[in-house]
Amino acid sequence: MKSNFRATARSVAFELLRAVEQDDAYANLLLPKLIADAKLEPRDSALAQELAFGTIRNQLLYDRIIEQGANRKIDEIDVRGKLLLRLGAHQLLSMRVPSHAAINETVDLTKIVASQGAVGFVNGILRRVSERSLDEWRELLINATEDRVAKLELEYSHPAWIIRSLEQALKVDGRGDTLEALLQIDNEAPLVNLVALPGIARPEHEIGLTAGTASPIGFTLPSGDPAKLPAMRDGFIRVQDQGSQLAALALAEAKPIADGEQWLDMCAGPGGKAALLAAIAKLNGVKFVANELAEHRAKLVSQALRKIDESVDVFCADGRTIGEDAPQSFDRILLDAPCTGLGALRRRPESRWRRKPKDVSDLTKLQEQLIESAWVALKPGGVLGYVTCSPHSGETISIVDWLERKFVGQVSLLDATAVVHKLNPSLDLNKSRKTVQLWPHTNGTDAMFIALLTKSVG
Repeated sequence: MKSNFRATARSVAFELLRAVEQDDAYANLLLPKLIADAKLEPRDSALAQELAFGTIRNQLLYDRIIEQGANRKIDEIDVRGKLLLRLGAHQLLSMRVPSHAAINETVDLTKIVASQGAVGFVNGILRRVSERSLDEWRELLINATEDRVAKLELEYSHPAWIIRSLEQALKVDGRGDTLEALLQIDNEAPLVNLVALPGIARPEHEIGLTAGTASPIGFTLPSGDPAKLPAMRDGFIRVQDQGSQLAALALAEAKPIADGEQWLDMCAGPGGKAALLAAIAKLNGVKFVANELAEHRAKLVSQALRKIDESVDVFCADGRTIGEDAPQSFDRILLDAPCTGLGALRRRPESRWRRKPKDVSDLTKLQEQLIESAWVALKPGGVLGYVTCSPHSGETISIVDWLERKFVGQVSLLDATAVVHKLNPSLDLNKSRKTVQLWPHTNGTDAMFIALLTKSVG
């Protein structure tokens, strides 16, 4: 950007879009830094987030609208011009911004961040976009196709392969008729979810928070910046999705905790579930260790654990070798496996555009290697919690089935549904299955998958 330029909500949103598009940045991780660097006021910070995240969530639909106005494919437009048009389209079609203001502000930003030749182009296309409302554009585009999934693509701005994957997972869970409700909620900004760490958080730390509807130790923040909460700064309360809380709690509640147990968080970065498990372990006199492959993420885990228990060992190792290096060493293991993240599209909207169908097959190979290693590292009678933030069948039930076939007669599937239901009897769960599949539209959580497996003794 030009020197002496004073950052605004729109310029911060544009820079986030650029970093996501060109640098593969994660929007939810980068935005706080951009806001802090720009010294935005709270109101402008909220505007920057809505501008950027709303634009990313609705990207497919906006691209089709822009193509109509420009009479060319979106990939034929210069990257900066494309991002500016998406940003302008979001203001025109999905925000309460007057058309003249949305166009003028976007054109002014174009003068700063793009070439002079882009100014007239952006101005002209946005004026064409403004000629119809969002509903009118949607109807025009949807009526031009007969394919059911293609219509859903346009209606909810999800790639077709993700729509099919989510529908399949919903059908497995007996919820096939709720697909559109799930797609819709994926495009809504989630509430800030918090966890009160057991044995560390006290009742006074929960003042001003709203009790969560999914996790018994979860809360939501009605408004404001969670980083400004004293209990957050002190480490008593952490930001964490309630589905993630339930995954960690389920492992701890799978059976009574015995003296001298040893627990492992196998893929611990960035440390959210590790912090919760470490707090529970400390309360129960359990030896807890955490592993993370990437050194920078291992540092984040150490930071997350520092105010809970400084004696926790955090080590860097390839999870695929832990079984060989430490066979039958742990009473409980949490394997929060690397996955496509299709269950967290509300929080990480760029994932829907970044992930490809091939990623599933690549990740399932890794997931198989990790769960086998975890199984070998598990003591007889121990419990393995296999967790993903993806509901894709290839990353969830298929991996559990693979482990059962690999170690025939040694694997017993515990009733995770009964365990989670005990944690929260009001949760809407499919009680006919032993694995748990949470959903944003029914449980208010990320679409977490939870399986609890135990190793036979002898």
